[in-house]
Amino acid sequence: MNGETVLVTGGSGYIAGWCVAGLLQQGYVVRTTVRDLSKEAAVRASLGKITDPGNRLSFYAANLTADAGWDEAVSGCDYVLHVASPLGVADPKDPNDLIIPAREGAKRAVTAAIKADVKRIVLTSSVAATSKGSGGRDWTSDETVWTDLAAPKVSAYAQSKTLAERAAWALIQACSGQTTLATVNPALVLGPVTSDDFSESVQVVERLLSGRVPGLPRLGFNVVDVRDVADLHIRAMTDPQAAGQRFIAAANFAWMGEIAQLLRERLGEDAAKVPTRKVPDCVVRLAGLFDKDLGSVAPSLGHTHDYTCEKAQRLLGWKPRPLEETILDCANSLIASGAV
Repeated sequence: MNGETVLVTGGSGYIAGWCVAGLLQQGYVVRTTVRDLSKEAAVRASLGKITDPGNRLSFYAANLTADAGWDEAVSGCDYVLHVASPLGVADPKDPNDLIIPAREGAKRAVTAAIKADVKRIVLTSSVAATSKGSGGRDWTSDETVWTDLAAPKVSAYAQSKTLAERAAWALIQACSGQTTLATVNPALVLGPVTSDDFSESVQVVERLLSGRVPGLPRLGFNVVDVRDVADLHIRAMTDPQAAGQRFIAAANFAWMGEIAQLLRERLGEDAAKVPTRKVPDCVVRLAGLFDKDLGSVAPSLGHTHDYTCEKAQRLLGWKPRPLEETILDCANSLIASGAV
């Protein structure tokens, strides 16, 4: 047991839950924040499927949009993993619905951590903050890239993640204490779920299995396993080389058609509803005129927009698992939880 104390914000969330589990497995004392302490029982039940917290896990009430609770949660901690942030697949009518909680929550967590003199904060950002744009070209991005918020059609989610991360770096650069910052920027996070209350990112697999996707558009994305994302957070928390660095958590680029084929080939009857029909680009573009979600992805049709994790592998010895393991573990856990 190393006895060091880590605060993980947003303990009821998908990535945060696996971070809490990973830290407990490595002997840390863990605190986690939830918006409402009534969530504690559900979070404990979900975690119990991965590891036994014993008496090393405690809960604190804190909200991204309010000051109350943050200083108490952080006081006495050695590290903070700030994972809590609103996740938005669908763009809200007002981008500030995502931007304000993400940015102000990051500022509250980082300010409290600096005040408590923690050694390091690891902030969960996103590859949405490292995008080269959705225009009609292929590209691979890395940590040197920042999303251009002045570019057309930048989603509210990308704005929220970029502004929150920039706010965190600004606060760290302005402070004169010992606290350092690293960020983890995950791609599309899939992998096993531990309850039927799962992240919106998992809907990619859930919708394929349940037949809610009528066909397969020429859309692809980089997929990373939630367990590997948690592992990268913990490596970035303790490795001296991680201070002041951004790390993309990405593993394998895959087209929706490839994911669907893998599900059909490996899951048999359980994948009976997975579509086989391809949807022409023109149909998606036409539907995008009436559906904002489709409209936002239409410029990416047929294009490889990928991210490299070379830096995390080189500096931190991180190694993501194969796509097949991530997709199948995700699918089997959704089936076991009764979600599909």
